[in-house]
Amino acid sequence: MLGRIHVSIPAKTTQLFSSKPHPGFVRITLLHFCISITNKLTTFFPASVSQLRASVTTKTTRKSLQLQHVPEIETENHQKGIAGFALARARSNESVQSGEAPANWEKVLQGIRQMRSSADEHEPVAHEETADNTVLPKERRFAVLASSILSSQTKGHVSRGAAQCLHENGLLTAEAMNKADEETIKKLIYPVGFYTRKASYLKKVANICLMKYDGDIPSSIEELLLLPGVGPKIAHLVMIRGWNNVQGICVDTHVHRICNRLGWVLRSGSKEKTLTPEETRQRLQLWLPKEEWVPINPLLVGFGRSICTPLRPHCGECSVSSFCPSAYKEASSFSSKSRKITLNKKP
Repeated sequence: MLGRIHVSIPAKTTQLFSSKPHPGFVRITLLHFCISITNKLTTFFPASVSQLRASVTTKTTRKSLQLQHVPEIETENHQKGIAGFALARARSNESVQSGEAPANWEKVLQGIRQMRSSADEHEPVAHEETADNTVLPKERRFAVLASSILSSQTKGHVSRGAAQCLHENGLLTAEAMNKADEETIKKLIYPVGFYTRKASYLKKVANICLMKYDGDIPSSIEELLLLPGVGPKIAHLVMIRGWNNVQGICVDTHVHRICNRLGWVLRSGSKEKTLTPEETRQRLQLWLPKEEWVPINPLLVGFGRSICTPLRPHCGECSVSSFCPSAYKEASSFSSKSRKITLNKKP
C-alpha cells in the first residue's frame, strides 16, 4: 500500500510563475522541484528513483549537447553560396595551370580600364617626379631607388612628400645620404610606414651604392635584391623606372589579391591560390603578354583601392563581376558575420 507524499511548493515559486518569469529560470525551478520530489520518493522506491535520476540526467545532458551543436544559419547559407561559384572558378583555373591565358582576360582588363578612366575624371592625378636635365643620370637613378623604398606599404602622396623633403634638403644622392645622420633622415621621411627601419635601409643602401657602384645603383634584379629593404616588387619597379628595362611585373598586395580573386593565378600543380606576391608574379608572367607587364600594376592598384578593396569589395559597382569567380563571395561573407554579431548583441 502506497503512503501519501506531501510536497509543498514555496510561495516565492508560485509568485514567480504567475508573473511570467524567464523560461530558463522556470526550467531551473522545475528541475529543483523534481529533485525535491525524487528525494522524498527515495524512502519508498529506492531502485525506481535511481533509474529516474539517471533518465533525467541523461536527457538533460543530451539536450545540452544538442544546443551546443545547433548549426549557424548564416554560415550554412554562406557555404551554399560558395558552391554556386565553383563552376566559374574551375573554368577560369583550367587554362592557367597549363600556362595558357584565362578566358576573357582581355575583356576584364578593358572593363577595368574603362572603370578607372571614369574614376580618374573625379580623382586628382598623382604625378611622378619629372626629369631634371641638370641632375646626373646616376643621381636620378638613386632617387628612383630611394623613392621606391619609401613607397613600400605607404600611400603614394605620403611617400612622394617624404621624397620631396629629402630632395629639398639635398639628400637624394648616395654621397649626401651616406653622410647624413640617421635621425635627420627619420625626421624628414616621417610619417611613411616603418620610417625608422627605412631610414636605416637608406643609410646602408647609400653606403653600398657609393662604395660598390660609384654612387650609382645596381643594374640587375639579382644585385638589387641584395640591397637592404629591396624585395622583388621594388627591384622590378627600379629596373623599369631607373633603367627602362622591363624584367618582370611589379606585383604588390593589390595585384596579388585581384589576380587571385579573378582566378588568374594558381599554385603549380594544384587549384589553390598563390600565397605570396612573388608567386603571383611568376604565375602571371606565364601567360600575360609582355606589353601588359608595366601598365597592369598602376591599373590594378587603382582598381584595388576604389572597387576591388581588401574588405567588402564593391562587386555591385564592378562592370566585370560576371567574369569573376569570386564576385559577391567576400562581401556576402562579411555581411553574414555582421548580421551574426548584431543578432548576438543583447538588447
